[in-house]
Amino acid sequence: MKVVYTDVLVIGGGLAGLRVAIGAKRRGHDVIILSLVPAKRSHSKAAQGGMQASLGNVIKGQGDNEDVHFEDTVRGSDWGADQDVVRMFVNTAPKAVRELAAWGVPWSRIRPGDRDVIINGQKVTITEREAAAGLIAQRDFGGTKKWRTCYVSDGTGHAMITAVGDQAIASQIPVHERTEAIALVHDGGRCYGAIVRDLITGELRAYVAKATAICSGGAGRIYRVTTNAVICEGIPTAIALETGVAALGNMEAIQFHPTGIFPAGILVTEGCRGDGGLLKDVDGHRFMPDYEPEKKELASRDVVSRRMEEHIAKGKGVKSRFGDHIWLDITLLGEKHIRNNLREVYEICHYFLGVDPVKEWIPVRPAQHYTMGGVRTNYTGESPTLKGLFAAGEAACWDMHGFNRLGGNSVAETVVAGMIVGEFIADFCDRSENIVDIPTRLVQEILEAEQAKLDALVNGKGTEDASALKAQMQDIMTAKVGIFRNGPVLEQAVDELQKLLVRSRNIGLRYKGGGANPELATAYRV
Repeated sequence: MKVVYTDVLVIGGGLAGLRVAIGAKRRGHDVIILSLVPAKRSHSKAAQGGMQASLGNVIKGQGDNEDVHFEDTVRGSDWGADQDVVRMFVNTAPKAVRELAAWGVPWSRIRPGDRDVIINGQKVTITEREAAAGLIAQRDFGGTKKWRTCYVSDGTGHAMITAVGDQAIASQIPVHERTEAIALVHDGGRCYGAIVRDLITGELRAYVAKATAICSGGAGRIYRVTTNAVICEGIPTAIALETGVAALGNMEAIQFHPTGIFPAGILVTEGCRGDGGLLKDVDGHRFMPDYEPEKKELASRDVVSRRMEEHIAKGKGVKSRFGDHIWLDITLLGEKHIRNNLREVYEICHYFLGVDPVKEWIPVRPAQHYTMGGVRTNYTGESPTLKGLFAAGEAACWDMHGFNRLGGNSVAETVVAGMIVGEFIADFCDRSENIVDIPTRLVQEILEAEQAKLDALVNGKGTEDASALKAQMQDIMTAKVGIFRNGPVLEQAVDELQKLLVRSRNIGLRYKGGGANPELATAYRV
């Protein structure tokens, strides 16, 4: 048995994981990051629109402060957020965005003077203050009173993870790429690390640590239509649940983004609507003011998604061979704005739809986007039931978002939670009572149990196809656990998922290799 010892084990190499690691490393603790992919290719990189921080720089953000951001976030959560956590978040976000600027994130900046913007479908000229020249610019996003979302064109996540990843490299934090945690090491009361599979060689190793942090993002791939990357399957969240000690929270709270391109589900940023884009139906009618006369297209995401589906149900969707959809019109923004501020949207439409958004409308329909639930933690990021286990970012449920997340609060949460939880993890590791004292024998027993499960899959005579089971699960979740739910349909979904669970115990593999074996990886994840 190969055992790797460290002070802090971080599962997940996205923005939250990197920032947690940097925080702990700054306090003098050894840190190892586990990542399915190279850290700079994590799903954080896909974030487009920006991160919210109450800087109040732009003219439309004047008067913004932490209290206004707090009110927007709590209201946007459908009043389900932990207000102490929200307060901690909004107070830290401005510090985080300035830290990122110091680390090299090239935030879009304010140019003083007149500029044309689209507000409520109309071209309006606003004048930025001379005193604000060169300050971080902000755009409008759904569910907010002020223009608050700091951005880097529409490649905010790309810029952020590049800068934060560089800081991790500068801090000499090792990232063990192509590795996957498949079980947590614990004694029933304390977490001591994880059993980890090397995705290239198939070898199992034990990582033993004082503190373990799950920062692995969401679980969008349990749905067929999702904006999430293929690596977002929620496996670390699942292995926390499998301990029988750590709890999950708010797992029913799933966000559907209004503008996934149809039918692929790839995200086009909320910045499209924040910058003035409109939603239109089969008749070319702008319908959101009919439902939401105040916020219109910039109501919170859960509201816009529901209104779109309601409108489609009334027969106002655009027919296609893939089903019904809605139009997103950003042509009124103009070619210069689209090619500069929404360039990733332009490329997505060009390559995946064959559509020129400068001249044509974009087919969109709500797609699964974000998981508000996750590993239940308190405000420090630590599990209240399994000592030594922490979580941050989308993988955690510290009730910051309640039942709906505001756009721009997710990518902000990754770095803010990373800053906060990283410090609490360092405090935990500083305390002498939290030394690693788990018997090596127990670690070996856990590793051998996981190896036996893998051997049973490889050597078994099962007849079920893991990929087919996964696809059926995704179809059930998409069709029956979507935006609108009711008791009888949810009961059908539970019954069908239970039957899939039983079938999953009879999975067979066509390829029996134990190394780089995607079929085996799909089988044990299912």
